[in-house]
Amino acid sequence: MQRCIQLAKCGEMGAPPNPMVGAVIVYNDTIIGEGYHRRCGGPHAEVNAIRSVRDESLLKESTIYVSLEPCSHYGKTPPCADLIIEKQIPRVVVGCLDPFAKVNGQGIKKLCDAGIEVVVGVLEKECLELNRKFITFHQQHRPWVTLKWAQSEDGYMDAQRKTGEKPVQFSSTFTQTLVHRMRAMHQAIMVGTNTVLLDNPTLTTRLWDGPNPLRVTIDRNGVLPDTVHLKDGKAPTVIYEDGDLKRILDDLYKRGVQSLLVEGGAQLIQHFIDSDLWDEARIEIAPMTLKNGVLVPKMMNAELVEKTVLDGRKILNYKR
Repeated sequence: MQRCIQLAKCGEMGAPPNPMVGAVIVYNDTIIGEGYHRRCGGPHAEVNAIRSVRDESLLKESTIYVSLEPCSHYGKTPPCADLIIEKQIPRVVVGCLDPFAKVNGQGIKKLCDAGIEVVVGVLEKECLELNRKFITFHQQHRPWVTLKWAQSEDGYMDAQRKTGEKPVQFSSTFTQTLVHRMRAMHQAIMVGTNTVLLDNPTLTTRLWDGPNPLRVTIDRNGVLPDTVHLKDGKAPTVIYEDGDLKRILDDLYKRGVQSLLVEGGAQLIQHFIDSDLWDEARIEIAPMTLKNGVLVPKMMNAELVEKTVLDGRKILNYKR
């Protein structure tokens, strides 16, 4: 199952909005096939793993390990449970159940009804964590929300400045590239009205090879001019006139958006924190002090899960 998870992560950029899934086929304690879900609409992990086996006659005496419950319905591809039954694989080990309504235990039931031995819950916590965005979307009916900001050592996100003045640069070239990687890993990205007016961001993945996220902002009073980059038509954009976060997340859910990266500013991020509508946060602390300016948001109900140093910057990762 560890290998299934490792393989699944190879589909991090291509699989969404489908879940990342890895599969390993074992015969006599030897791996004879493996695969992962490479891209949405393409063959699933189980299919790729079975296709990789040179001698298919061994499948009748093998075990297939899969990080997520095999699908049982016809979507863009046929059901993986049916293929496992067709190939007469006698034993299936599953990491966790699939919360998608059209599966959610039906794949397990179909395999069991066919007389196949099924074991569920191996490295379940790790398998659930792997697809936390997908699972949150289907269970809580909202996108997974990641908060992100950079700051000085003394707790400021920016200097007090006027429109046209450049923001303080906290990130290095390397850490800025990692931010664009984060953008490519989220289906939508959001900033507040003031950030659009002050910084006029493009909110694209120009520093990383990946899809541009849906750009999202709020304009309650219609103050954003047509000249801002968010209105240039170069990437899909949604501008809400209502700042109610629950209604915004509900609309993004209806649009099929499974993950949202909130990049700022401080007021918007604090609104997400105060509303308890966030899941993880990434904070980059640069080796500098400002002494005054825009204070960072105040974290609540947060657990520090990882602390690293990259290019001289401290990177703190929290979960709610």
